[in-house]
Amino acid sequence: MRAQREDRAPAASSARQPLEGLIVLDFSQFLAGPSCALRLADLGADVIKIERPSGGDACRQLFIADQSLDGTSALFHTINRNKRSFAADLKNPQDLARVKALIAQADVMIHNFRPGVMERLGLGFDVLETANPRLIYAAITGFGSDGPWRDKPGQDLLVQALSGITWLSGNGSQGPVPVGMSITDMAAGAHLCQGILAMLVRRAATGRGGRVEISLFESAVDLQFEQFSAFLNSQRIQPTRGEIAGANVYLGAPYGVYATADGHIALAMVAIPRLRQLLGCDELAAYDDPATWFRDRDAIKAIIATHLMKNDTAHWLRLLDPADVWAAQVLDWPSLLQQDGYAALQLTQEVRNSQGNEMLTTRCPIRIDGSILGSSRGAPLLGADTEEIIRAFNLTGGGADI
Repeated sequence: MRAQREDRAPAASSARQPLEGLIVLDFSQFLAGPSCALRLADLGADVIKIERPSGGDACRQLFIADQSLDGTSALFHTINRNKRSFAADLKNPQDLARVKALIAQADVMIHNFRPGVMERLGLGFDVLETANPRLIYAAITGFGSDGPWRDKPGQDLLVQALSGITWLSGNGSQGPVPVGMSITDMAAGAHLCQGILAMLVRRAATGRGGRVEISLFESAVDLQFEQFSAFLNSQRIQPTRGEIAGANVYLGAPYGVYATADGHIALAMVAIPRLRQLLGCDELAAYDDPATWFRDRDAIKAIIATHLMKNDTAHWLRLLDPADVWAAQVLDWPSLLQQDGYAALQLTQEVRNSQGNEMLTTRCPIRIDGSILGSSRGAPLLGADTEEIIRAFNLTGGGADI
């Protein structure tokens, strides 16, 4: 797979990165845990994926858009770049002993096994804390370690469905609408990364490691803090989505996305009288009272929707932008790539694997001291670094007092 070239982020700065020198063991699969480990790698940590010798991370075979690189899913390459791979069968005594010896020298370990699995392998927190008191033990589950949902599969769409997220998007006449990306996976990975970084700060002060736990479900509820808090502090009646240009269940008109003569425009918060004046839409004169903007939002939005179809997006933005009204053209990806604002941020980078094959992917969004955190090292082949890691960490004896 070779992506079309475009503006890319520059190579990583030679300056020392914030997490340089830290060893992170990534036992996780699919998206949530690996996305957390990826961010730690972007920040300079040496991330070692612990993978099954047979098949490795299941994400290696989770293909999207039928895209692959060296027979492995392109998705795997986007979320596991800049890591090393150590192949180990955790049910094999010798391999398990080597992994324990590696854990004894690590700073952080991440896993997303179901509750109880690591304990049965002898890799639970209580055991590892004794062997390596400085270890930060980070775990992601679907629904936490306790309660009746603890054994439910932690899959993004299922979590969206159970958490109420699917009732926030779309219009009232539609059924539940899921977010079209693995949003709870990504949120949980980001939350776990935050917890790990906080624990690293604590360890620097106390010398003591500890345990960080995140579940997809808890992250999904936290993502809804704005709307869910409003629900909890009201009569606890499920909010009704508007029928037109739905974008937020609790916000009034004009908040939403509208069709124009040649595309779509997004309108955020703006007083209806001000919008009436700028758009030249006299039909909105009946809605000068702010109390009507939520109560009568569908009627107001219907007027706006009809009016905006009279001209193209650029025309409306020429009226709204100089007035500092929060409005934007709705872009698809081909259009996005043509924008100067997109190009200026250098949001992609080309990564290259050990076979010399390249692909274009996103970069770390964080800048440190003004520098972009870029890396051209692609995802590893399964087990590619096993022998090197055995030598570097003196695992040849395969022993560890754990």
